Amino acid sequence: MRIGALAAATGTTPKTLRFYEQAGLLADPPRTAGGYRDYPAHAPARVAFIRSAQAAGLSLAEIRDVLAIRDSGHPPCAHVTELLDRHLTDVEHRIAELEATRAMLRELTRTASVTDPATCTEGDICRILAADRVGA
Repeated sequence: MRIGALAAATGTTPKTLRFYEQAGLLADPPRTAGGYRDYPAHAPARVAFIRSAQAAGLSLAEIRDVLAIRDSGHPPCAHVTELLDRHLTDVEHRIAELEATRAMLRELTRTASVTDPATCTEGDICRILAADRVGA
């Protein structure tokens, strides 16, 4: 299968497929007599896996590790489970940080709505964002 056909079959672009090759996610395919890439029949499934893993938040390095485990003849399920657990923990931590930031911004917005600019002194840069309000 040539690169254009693989790109069309997987919803990617030839440029993306060449990038996956450079990143070590796709093996360099054999070439036709004319020098065209000739991807094997399993290439669409591999590209679909790469895209699915990216959508789940795995980095290219993590995907490369999973593929290396599979390519060595072993099931990568335990490794994938560990990666997903770690990513889920990271996402939950980021969500907690974002929720705290949202609460602080709501409070600052309420403060801003009742702050009279005429009460600011030259020593204040902005009373709304004063260190005692923001928690710096």
